[in-house]
Amino acid sequence: MNVYDFTVKTRKGEEVPLSNYKGQVLLIVNTATGCGFTPQYKELQEIYDADHDKGLEILDFPCNQFADQAPGTDEEIHTFCTGRFGITFPQFAKIDVNGENAIPLYQYLTANTSFDGFGGPMGLLLSGVVKKMDKDYKNNGNIKWNFTKFLIDREGNIVCRMEPTMSMDKVREAVEKVL
Repeated sequence: MNVYDFTVKTRKGEEVPLSNYKGQVLLIVNTATGCGFTPQYKELQEIYDADHDKGLEILDFPCNQFADQAPGTDEEIHTFCTGRFGITFPQFAKIDVNGENAIPLYQYLTANTSFDGFGGPMGLLLSGVVKKMDKDYKNNGNIKWNFTKFLIDREGNIVCRMEPTMSMDKVREAVEKVL
């Protein structure tokens, strides 16, 4: 099993098989428009601009599970992201990434990766917030916050999971190694 076995919904409600992305490197990201990490959209777009022609596709999944930081409809979120950050990568329907309503793709991603901790000064702050929501957060694969990223190789296999506190320079380096 790999990510190509899953189907997701576009923001217009259409089903899209991820097998449509066979042969491409994927960066799958759960996002939010009102988060301290929201400026990562700018850097994600820069990575996309630099590497899309080399076979990179960024798949954006808005999620409102973390402090209600992705309010609004799918279209309102899309309008915000294109207007403020100029994103051109695919943005899908708002989803749940954890819990009983998590979409199957994210159930697979979280079951097959582990949380390796937050880094940097933001990591200390985020750890305190996350611990209030999930006392056992260090010991499970659940998504901890917005802008968690999964790097997928051209065969649909998970290469790595990157927490939102990872520097975008390191995210860029990881993507370029897989390209």
